[in-house]
Amino acid sequence: MTTKTRFHRAWLVAFAAFVALVGAAGFRAAPSVLIDPLHDEFGWSRGTISAAVSVNLILYGLISPFAAALMERFGMRRVVVGALVLVAAGSGLTVFMNASWQLLLCWGVLVGTGTGSMALAFVATVTSRWFVRHRGLVSGVLTAAGAAGQLVFLPLIAALAEGSGWRSASLVVAFAALAVVPLVLVFLHDHPSDVRTTAYGAVEAEEKPAPTRGTARRALTVLRDAAKTRVFWLLAGGFAICGASTNGLVGTHFVPAAHDHGMPVTTAASLLALVGIFDVAGTIASGWFTDRVDPRWLLGGYYFLRGASLLLLPHLFAPTTEPPMWAFIIFYGLDWVATVPPTVALCRDRFGMKGPIVFGWVFASHQIGASIAAVGAGVIHDQSGSYDLAWYVAGGLCGLAALLSVSVPTLGVRGEPRNMALTQRP
Repeated sequence: MTTKTRFHRAWLVAFAAFVALVGAAGFRAAPSVLIDPLHDEFGWSRGTISAAVSVNLILYGLISPFAAALMERFGMRRVVVGALVLVAAGSGLTVFMNASWQLLLCWGVLVGTGTGSMALAFVATVTSRWFVRHRGLVSGVLTAAGAAGQLVFLPLIAALAEGSGWRSASLVVAFAALAVVPLVLVFLHDHPSDVRTTAYGAVEAEEKPAPTRGTARRALTVLRDAAKTRVFWLLAGGFAICGASTNGLVGTHFVPAAHDHGMPVTTAASLLALVGIFDVAGTIASGWFTDRVDPRWLLGGYYFLRGASLLLLPHLFAPTTEPPMWAFIIFYGLDWVATVPPTVALCRDRFGMKGPIVFGWVFASHQIGASIAAVGAGVIHDQSGSYDLAWYVAGGLCGLAALLSVSVPTLGVRGEPRNMALTQRP
């Protein structure tokens, strides 16, 4: 075995993971441009439709740690293929629905479970198994796949929903999910030893760990042990606010909020897709910085600047896109999920080989925050006719997240284990 090859297989694995994550992001982004079409056809309130989005978001997070444990038991390839099939079923079946509970089942349960199995704990698993060198950078690139998914799917789904109806958009998502399956089967190897190589940058070969049984028990045991540390709660609290201020609020309600101010839905969806363009650059840069700068201070800066931008957003909406809105899109895009690489790094550094599962639970808190914001903003709009209060609350919470992040203890601080993996039995 050797790592001195001109092209390492780890990059093919990363490519397959990137494509799967692009798809997952696009599938999750679809509901944000279908809220108004569903309201117009069925008469469901935004609060009701947002409830389905909320179920999707919370399952996307809660499934993540169990998916990470399932990947230890059955391998990444099987779990990701199963997830893509679930997404295709959930999106495709929406064309037959005629009641709001069916929306909850399809968008919420099926698509939420499928995309949750390809959540950011998947990123942590890929980078932990396949990369020693450039882990932060690869984490940034794979995280940026979420932005790329928005870029690819949002304008297309918005155009389809407006021109051919929301059912056509749902079917496109279903077929796209199935199209990714062959790529995953060919390139997404579970462990370097499966193809007789080493992780990229590894000095020595590492044996493939034996499959772990009791998937649910393992995920819950890791949570129990991590929850005994202050690091876990500081990261989980900050990431819950991260989810509330991104996926839950902006990702779900930016398009209808802009439409309330007279902006066409396709224009608003294109702006949200542009957030994705700049997020690619911002997240990759964040991965590069994470390899060189204390992740705690990176997180503090990201959250503080995000909060300031959200406080300004209610004053930027208009029927047309003015320069201040362009500035928001660029800045917010650079910051959108730049928080992920430093958070993954902190989980890996503090919790060792259990880091991917711990990050899965931290990410679950992200989606709990997102689900609360998705429903809360919808209810605020239903009650007041405006999203303004939602933007202001999110901005203030981001300031709190900045404080939580810089409060994470340094390695070896008294009362916090240097590496939780050293304090636990396998």
